Amino acid sequence: MTAITVLGSTNMDLVAYVARAPGRGETVTGREFRTVPGGKGANQAVAAARAGGEVVMIGAVGTDEYGSALRTNLEHAGVDTELLHTVAGPSGTAHIVVDDEGSNAIVVVPGANGTVTGLGPGERAAVAAGGLLLLQLELPLAAVTEAARTAKARGVRTILTPSPVQPLPAGLLDAVDLIVPNEHEAAALTGYEEPHAAARILLRQVPEVLITLGRKGCLYAARGGEPVLFPAPEVIAVDTTGAGDTFVGTLAVALGEGRPVPEAVAWASSAAALCVQRAGASTSMPYRSEIDAA
Repeated sequence: MTAITVLGSTNMDLVAYVARAPGRGETVTGREFRTVPGGKGANQAVAAARAGGEVVMIGAVGTDEYGSALRTNLEHAGVDTELLHTVAGPSGTAHIVVDDEGSNAIVVVPGANGTVTGLGPGERAAVAAGGLLLLQLELPLAAVTEAARTAKARGVRTILTPSPVQPLPAGLLDAVDLIVPNEHEAAALTGYEEPHAAARILLRQVPEVLITLGRKGCLYAARGGEPVLFPAPEVIAVDTTGAGDTFVGTLAVALGEGRPVPEAVAWASSAAALCVQRAGASTSMPYRSEIDAA
């Protein structure tokens, strides 16, 4: 079983479903509202656990009613939450609008996530003990960088999802093995909208790049090799929230099992395709048996 440590956010997603997203200063009527456990870190942890990984979650939740619900959701997925600390104050929230095309717009309020500014001995030990480390950018950058550097010192492979996108310090990128941005994040990080050009720039900073392209699939590139474009399964999307996190969490399990990149990407793409056909984030993530049968 693949041992995966996730350092990341845990949010309650407050999701409104609308025909189309409102423009600036505009009010629209929604057809449905849901409260769904989420957060990029927690989403990746749930996705990896459902795909068969042995997952430890590092982060924080608040003392509000969301905090206990977020912890319970992770535990029900089989995620170890011993290092998911409870801190005074509100949990993180994500305010999400999903339109009829399945596209979303998200505002994240960090809450308890903002208190995770560094690692203690237990967190460092968990990072060192894992086979892979998954990171995102919904926690303070100092903690993310410290975790990546701890992993590198112990020979643990690190996968970074650079979202929400922001300038990345060399101290973080030097410790990352694989970066997985979407096409918009890749463009923001490099200044190049064309994915192949963006990948070339990113390869100057990290050994491997995997740019997700939505319905167009994803582009994989590694130093010393030719870029490869992998197609995505053709499905009708209901809600794309959590699809990228499903992809990364499932990919980590496959890579940890030693699968070659083409096989790992195809398996992760199948998981993401199943996710977008369902509403919600963590609640829409498939189990290993479903992915294998897809």
